[in-house]
Amino acid sequence: MSSPARFDRGHTDDLMTFLTASPSPYHAVANAAERLEKAGFRQLSETDAWDAGTGGKFVLRGGALIAWFVPEGAAAHTPFRIVGAHTDSPNLRVKPLPDTGSQGWRQIAVEIYGGTLLNTWLDRDLGLAGRLTLRDGTERLVNVDRALLRVPQLAVHLDRSVNSDGLKLDKQRHMQPIWGLGEAHEGDLIAFLEEEEGLDQGSVAGWDLMVHSIEPPSYLGRDRELVAGPRMDNLLSVHAGVAALAAVSTAGKLDHIPVLAAFDHEENGSQSDTGADGPLLGNVLERSVFARGGSYEDRARAFAGTICLSSDTGHAVHPNYGERHDPTHHPRANGGPILKVNVNQRYATDGSGRAVFAAACERAGVPWQNFVSNNSMPCGTTIGPITAARHGIQTVDIGVAILSMHSARELCGADDPYLLANALVAFLEG
Repeated sequence: MSSPARFDRGHTDDLMTFLTASPSPYHAVANAAERLEKAGFRQLSETDAWDAGTGGKFVLRGGALIAWFVPEGAAAHTPFRIVGAHTDSPNLRVKPLPDTGSQGWRQIAVEIYGGTLLNTWLDRDLGLAGRLTLRDGTERLVNVDRALLRVPQLAVHLDRSVNSDGLKLDKQRHMQPIWGLGEAHEGDLIAFLEEEEGLDQGSVAGWDLMVHSIEPPSYLGRDRELVAGPRMDNLLSVHAGVAALAAVSTAGKLDHIPVLAAFDHEENGSQSDTGADGPLLGNVLERSVFARGGSYEDRARAFAGTICLSSDTGHAVHPNYGERHDPTHHPRANGGPILKVNVNQRYATDGSGRAVFAAACERAGVPWQNFVSNNSMPCGTTIGPITAARHGIQTVDIGVAILSMHSARELCGADDPYLLANALVAFLEG
């Protein structure tokens, strides 16, 4: 993987498989864990004592995963090299009392998660996925990956101004999907899922459920040089990070500890026990230091020498809205990963971080691009500044340039996922 060839599609084919199999953050981390286990990593429990053993390890909590590889001879103060990403995507999530309806239609009550483009969920065949918590405390992943739900748009005959004045959607009134006819009855949805999963009636005590488009990812364009698919923001980076960490675990001697940190809840501020603004990453890194016999001094030394690449999707220049982009920074599809810069610290990149990223791309033979926002447009943010501020870790914000960010179906260049993964390998190898 360290010597990439353009138009290698094996990685992108595998990304499409990963996207399809990961309709929720819980599925994403389960699939990532399965891939890491095949690469020789082993899962640790947060409630167990950790040993000083070498090799690949990972921790799962909800929709988050922290994985790391301890090389032979690693000292307690050995620094980390971290790839950061997030597992969640904007979508529609099921409310605590899901069964509702109106005018003879049975509907599911949903809440808007993150900054989703509402119109992209209209008139799509939607499935339902997430996790069920049973009365005995165990959890069960569920994925109804067939046409179950639909958010119907109002016909143009009943909204004659829609094409002239624009579509206006009310998050509460207009986004509740239908799933049948008749009267709504409390408990119908959960009873349906219990039947789907072969569970006893009444065995589900809690749920975290969300809708997803059942249309699979696909290549697009005359030369199939583009990829359209769901949840690229940011499972594209999670997938690349898993591939890179597995690759470096078979490399030669490392003078640092490579880490993948895939967080949940980035799309709504990262403030949760599984988000980047929570204690999960810091706890895991510290426990790794202490398990190797380290002191607080060793922890401080390790963190001081640590660097993180925060990998999240960014904006490719849009052919129909070129004026919305900075006039001198136009990231393009298949141009390689982007380095994100914002002097107001919406991104954490500085000049020394730029040098680290440029060196990794040079070693990998990967082209890269610069991204800044138009000064007249507000700039988005990522887990990068949160990671830097919370842990005192030097952080660089990067990613892949896409179109249709936060749509139910996004678009990127077919080469870029592979190029990103190779840049991450070079970075983790150091």
